[in-house]
Amino acid sequence: MANSAGMCSSFKAELMEGVHALGPGTLTPARTVSVPDTVKAALFLVTASRTAADTAYSTTGELAGTGSYTQGGVTVTMATAPSASGTTGIFTPTASFQWTTFTSSGAFDCCVLYNSSQSNREISVHTFSSQSVTSGTFTLTMPTNDATNALLRIA
Repeated sequence: MANSAGMCSSFKAELMEGVHALGPGTLTPARTVSVPDTVKAALFLVTASRTAADTAYSTTGELAGTGSYTQGGVTVTMATAPSASGTTGIFTPTASFQWTTFTSSGAFDCCVLYNSSQSNREISVHTFSSQSVTSGTFTLTMPTNDATNALLRIA
């Protein structure tokens, strides 16, 4: 089974339960969480089977750690809180994800976002064309944070 992009169903329910804090509290009155949770981005092999049905991060199918890539991925920079654009809730990390000087352990086509502050609960699965890196840099550039392009959109 191939990797399949989507916002994890468990994440949608957990949002309504108040499990995740993807940005600092800006509401009045302020919520009790003033510091965002730590979100990470990890890369997965083409042969992995990551989907929106996943509920928690797992190393199964993840790239092996070489060079600057370590299993568990990179910490996502979240300086901007989630917001709304029209009737759509939006969130895009404020910096691209980048791994330098690494060699991939195989072809990969998937990035998983997960909340390491909340028992590694999975947020979303993002797919792209198959990549292989040999002693180089791999960057996932973040899209424009709007209702059409934001990395996470809830309409």
